[in-house]
Amino acid sequence: MGEFVRLEVADGVGTLRLDRPKMNALCFAMLEEIRALSVEAGERDDVAAVVIYGGERLFAAGADIKELDALSGADAPALALRLHGSLDAVAAIPKPVIAAVTGFALGGGCELAMCADVRLCAEDAQLGLPEMLLGVIPGAGGTQRLPRLVGPGRAKELLFTGRFVQAPEALRIGLVDRVVPSVDVYPEALAWAKQFVNGPAAALRGAKSAVDRGIEVDLATGLAVERDVFAALWATEDKQIGMRSFVEHGPGKAVFTGR
Repeated sequence: MGEFVRLEVADGVGTLRLDRPKMNALCFAMLEEIRALSVEAGERDDVAAVVIYGGERLFAAGADIKELDALSGADAPALALRLHGSLDAVAAIPKPVIAAVTGFALGGGCELAMCADVRLCAEDAQLGLPEMLLGVIPGAGGTQRLPRLVGPGRAKELLFTGRFVQAPEALRIGLVDRVVPSVDVYPEALAWAKQFVNGPAAALRGAKSAVDRGIEVDLATGLAVERDVFAALWATEDKQIGMRSFVEHGPGKAVFTGR
């Protein structure tokens, strides 16, 4: 556990809990804790899926600008590597990951949410990348992950203006996947994550890898990625269990081992 980020594990679900009052500003120490705990969540056998949550009031209102303002131009390349290293670790968790967004998810907070596989947000949540208003651009993956979610035209408009996006628009353009009442955000995220407990871990990992790798390449190469993952899963115990259960009992009744 870190000073500002905790990995809370219960009933097979790990919650990556951001806790740096008042605004969950992503300071350097917090970014390192996010990186380390993301790696831990990915490696732990008792974690089947992960929820990223900033609390009832807000998700994360961006980077710690006071820390960034103290850096010189010579520090910027190392800063970019640090930012990418932390958030890339979240994206690389080889398990289903959902961001439970309340309040604000701005700047680095929005970039963190975009690292999840699914984003669920409150009806009154606001998301955005306002770095342009500071005279810079997002430095933790925002210029790359945002257009992959909403398309290049919408992404450029949001990046150029730095405006905040309300939850209904975020849902409409694909920045988030579900919108629920604020009080339901964390319970709904937990419910989504719990469906993967005792699930086919290797197949889940394979599906995530195939999508994430395939989206970066042309269709023919992506199909080759899929073939490789598909073939590798044929050697798993879960494949044997799943197909035998289907034949004997019908769909949806398999009890997987995760191997």
